Amino acid sequence: MSDKLTVKCPTCHKIVIWQESSPYRPFCSKRCRLIDLGEWAGEEKRISSQRNISEIDDWSEISDDHDIKK
Repeated sequence: MSDKLTVKCPTCHKIVIWQESSPYRPFCSKRCRLIDLGEWAGEEKRISSQRNISEIDDWSEISDDHDIKK
């Protein structure tokens, strides 16, 4: 007997069968995938951290290896 692995779509909670024929897994559709991406991009979702980014001394948006040319 073959049991199919199923998960709930993180956005709408529909059941999704985890297999190659479900191209948006774990999401049920492209729409749900894009809604989730928009929430991350809009910073509605984030990974919590114990430290504030400003507390990290060596953090920089620009790598030291690249020269900035104007």
